[in-house]
Amino acid sequence: MMMNLDSECFCKRLKDELTFHFLRHKDIRTLSDFLGCRQVPAGEVLWKQGDACEYLAFIASGRVEVSKSTEFPGKNVIVGIYGAGSIVGELCLLKDQPRAVNVAALEATDLLILSKENFEQLMEQHPDVGARLLKGMLLTVSTRLDKAFERLTAVF
Repeated sequence: MMMNLDSECFCKRLKDELTFHFLRHKDIRTLSDFLGCRQVPAGEVLWKQGDACEYLAFIASGRVEVSKSTEFPGKNVIVGIYGAGSIVGELCLLKDQPRAVNVAALEATDLLILSKENFEQLMEQHPDVGARLLKGMLLTVSTRLDKAFERLTAVF
């Protein structure tokens, strides 16, 4: 269920809860025109590995579990649990490939949705805002990669 966002309310929520330090206040106002809201109940699957990539999501509240299917049918490995301020689904949006992971809500979760189409429009109409958003997404991905390396080396 997508909803239009009240600009003032959205800007405050994004600034206070998600704390995107890589976006300026006016960038947040611009971004709000491209986002929708979605409320997800606990247990709902946002997407499964192999699904088409249609959007990325900023988690405004709640938590989601990200898992990857293994070679054993029905068995998944949890690769992350993310809460408010996190981004999920950004990689397939950038790579234009099917979803690489499964994502499900662990609790009632509020999402700010950026569709693939709106992402492209943002990049065309506001390349400076798009560049800062991409920089923030790259920072998120690189931080996750660093943490994954730390976990891997702790095992050995």
